[in-house]
Amino acid sequence: MFRSALGKTLGFVGYTIQYGCVAHCAFEYIGEFVACSGPSMEPTITSHDVVFSERLSRHLCRIENGDIVIAKSPFDPHMNICKRVIGLEGDKVCTSGPSDVFKTHQYVPKGHVWLEGDNLRNSTDSRSYGPVPYALIRGRVCLKLWPLHHVGALNQSPTGRVVKRSD
Repeated sequence: MFRSALGKTLGFVGYTIQYGCVAHCAFEYIGEFVACSGPSMEPTITSHDVVFSERLSRHLCRIENGDIVIAKSPFDPHMNICKRVIGLEGDKVCTSGPSDVFKTHQYVPKGHVWLEGDNLRNSTDSRSYGPVPYALIRGRVCLKLWPLHHVGALNQSPTGRVVKRSD
């Protein structure tokens, strides 16, 4: 009796560990569901929207200008941020705010990206903390899942600030 119970318990623990490993690999290498909060990506993504962030683009170095990404915050590694890629390494980006009279520019250094929120007046982004290391990118947002009446691929930047590559 004891042997049978022990065998069933160990079998259950084994299956739990296996499924946990599969789930971990899926979330780490394929993608994850993310509940967004804050106004920085409005109107594209609003608070309480749920999006799917795929991880393959990051691993294959396929992040492009205009993509919306989930990244670790440069200020707080326990917090994720959701921003749009405005410039990749080597791109010249405008670093001034929308209401600034004099425009300033900066080149994005190697191994970095320039991230900005779609809501330029209410976003803490690369204009505040500078270029973000590519290694902080967790995934590329490819689909909005909630609310249901807005399910689908995400639209282009409403600000028009995405750098067009000339290669």
